Amino acid sequence: MANLKEIRNRITSIGSTMQITSAMKMVSAAKLKKAQDAITAMRPYSSKLTELLQNLNATLDGDAGGAFSTQREVNKVLLVVITSNRGLCGGFNSSIIKKTINTIETKYPNQQVDLLTIGKKGNDILSKSYNVIDVRNDIFDDLTFDNVAEVADKLMSLYVDESYDKIELIYNRFKNAGTQIPQVEQFLPIKPVGGDVKVNADYIFEPSKGEIILTLIPKSLKTQLYKGIRDSFAAEHGARMTAMHKATDNAKELRDELLLTYNKARQAAITNEILEIVGGAEALNG
Repeated sequence: MANLKEIRNRITSIGSTMQITSAMKMVSAAKLKKAQDAITAMRPYSSKLTELLQNLNATLDGDAGGAFSTQREVNKVLLVVITSNRGLCGGFNSSIIKKTINTIETKYPNQQVDLLTIGKKGNDILSKSYNVIDVRNDIFDDLTFDNVAEVADKLMSLYVDESYDKIELIYNRFKNAGTQIPQVEQFLPIKPVGGDVKVNADYIFEPSKGEIILTLIPKSLKTQLYKGIRDSFAAEHGARMTAMHKATDNAKELRDELLLTYNKARQAAITNEILEIVGGAEALNG
């Protein structure tokens, strides 16, 4: 059994860890509220914009969407992998890394697959095994639509000049503080409306349909990427808050066990001292 000083040092150390994890939990909870409000407010707009684009595209000729709607044989694929810059958030990053590896091995086993990473944690692991064409860890330093639009413009250029035949986003979709859902979402080419989807074509167009849709496409794609990053950002804080809550609870449980061990060891030491005193006294009396 460890001596009393060692146990006291461990109790002090665990107490310090509890203070840190508890503070991180509160910070993440505050950031989560803001991030959750942002993604909740954005989802209806993004969904309606995508629906409008698909409805318009379905009423036009097959090539009306221009280069962004062109379906090509898939030989070269670009995956945009969105993780976080920091750890201590449970399985948030590892789930995306596993999803990326699984997507490459099962969905694109015979294609050339490159990565564009957003988030330091994903890049640190994936860059060891796969070709990463760009790293945008700076996005989370100032998460604005304009900064994300720069990345979206680059992705659109890579698709239009046929550097890649397909571009997909991989990120954690925020459901609640305790649940993040790994998502693989097609970015380019624009997915056509499914055959069983009813198209609402009751629109008055000014200017022409073609001009409107070509204006909407870049805006819709930028919004889609921004929504994905915002989703991941909210999911990160939810995962970190949950992880720090569990860490705090575990530290408290361990501290309580050590306190019990310490008290038992202290009582045993006191009992031994009493026995030694009594034994000494009896020896003197004898």
